[in-house]
Amino acid sequence: MNAPVSSDLAELSMTEAADAFAAGDIKAEAMVRACLARIDAHDAKVNSVIRLDREAALAAAAAQDKARAGGTALGPLAGAPMMHKDMYYRAGKVSTCGSRIRKDFVPQVTATVLERLDAAGAIDMGTLNMAEFAQNPTGHNAHFGHCHNPWDLAYCTGGSSSGSGAGVAARFFTAALGSDTGGSIRLPATICGVTGLKATQTRVSRHGVMPLSFSCDNVGPLVRTARDAARFLKVTAGQDPKDPTSAPEDVPDYEAALTGDIKGLRIAVCESYFFDGADAPVVAAFEDALKVLADRGASITRVKAPSMQAVAAYVSLVSRTESPAIHANWMREYPGDYAIHLSSRIYGGFAIPGHLYIEALSRRGPLLKQFVAEALTGFDIVATPTLRTRVPTLAETDIDADPANWSRFMAVSANTRPFNYLGLPTLSVPCGFDDRGLPVGLQLAARPFAEATVLRAGDAFQRVTDWHRKSPVL
Repeated sequence: MNAPVSSDLAELSMTEAADAFAAGDIKAEAMVRACLARIDAHDAKVNSVIRLDREAALAAAAAQDKARAGGTALGPLAGAPMMHKDMYYRAGKVSTCGSRIRKDFVPQVTATVLERLDAAGAIDMGTLNMAEFAQNPTGHNAHFGHCHNPWDLAYCTGGSSSGSGAGVAARFFTAALGSDTGGSIRLPATICGVTGLKATQTRVSRHGVMPLSFSCDNVGPLVRTARDAARFLKVTAGQDPKDPTSAPEDVPDYEAALTGDIKGLRIAVCESYFFDGADAPVVAAFEDALKVLADRGASITRVKAPSMQAVAAYVSLVSRTESPAIHANWMREYPGDYAIHLSSRIYGGFAIPGHLYIEALSRRGPLLKQFVAEALTGFDIVATPTLRTRVPTLAETDIDADPANWSRFMAVSANTRPFNYLGLPTLSVPCGFDDRGLPVGLQLAARPFAEATVLRAGDAFQRVTDWHRKSPVL
């Protein structure tokens, strides 16, 4: 069956666009022009784009149209326009990493994940705004300007993949790479009302990607649907000789696993930690999402969460220690080129004793084993709200303007950070709106390399709900 074709091509999801193109229902150039028209009309307000490669994208699309007309077989993402967080290196192109320090940096290598997307036919339209050096959960950026939530411009987008979340939500492109060290894919996904996947640590190569924390960084997509995420992951996952940390496990056909059938799927809801201080509209949307999953045949069981305080503390300790190791030379040479909150955070990292860092690393395996034993034994998935609270405004989380906002700023990633330390695959899908009209997200986590499980659950949920279909009025 041919993919549905929207009267506004920019409303098509990544898989819808690619499938419609493959079926001959749309032209790639028309798809790119529809996305460019939305960027031209609305990005001055949203501020998601750093570099727009307009002519290159149109040329690539025209070449795909010609190839398809000539009967050439093209990849599974041909016809799908994308843009990516400005920390994925492409040889010969500036990669700012959202910073003043790297505003003119031109890498000599191309990220493996970009090479794999290119080979699959994805049309790259340029790069996106992000938190400076990917180091905040809200998306503020003192150098390129803050990214604005397309649902309400006064609110934050989530970070650090701010432009990725905002741009996918605004229908500027069909998919975007983000990165996730403490929630930086899942937070902008939930806050902007799209789908975001953090795969198992090491599932996707990190070669050619700006590092933040060697132990917690993850590469992944922000897209419209779980089906989009499944196809994206199939294309990008797998061992890479350029990244010795990449996992050798075989890559399954994630999309083929999306049967819509979740009868017998066992879902644990870990009470206490993941709901501490949760806002009522968030909890209400989460509970409604659980009812949908139960109606589809999943079993829902409330369990006592294993102690997450050590996990939350250790993940912060690891990232705050590893980041200064990456930034040490720049901090000596260009300390004034960092935003105030970032330089103060990096300076603090230099004072963390080495034995505490080693302790945090050494406890990772035992705490993962404990979490699996206490939260996943007898279950397939752990479900939580992605963000405990209603979406905060940009002003409420601007710690450069007011350091008193620090607690609210850090609370944004309370439910996402633990899964980076534990290394578990985690999916966020939109599941409703709060009382102010801002999105709410459902977070699903599973055992290592069980991406197919969370994707199957997310897809089953999206087959009978339309939260992922809703788009902001700009």
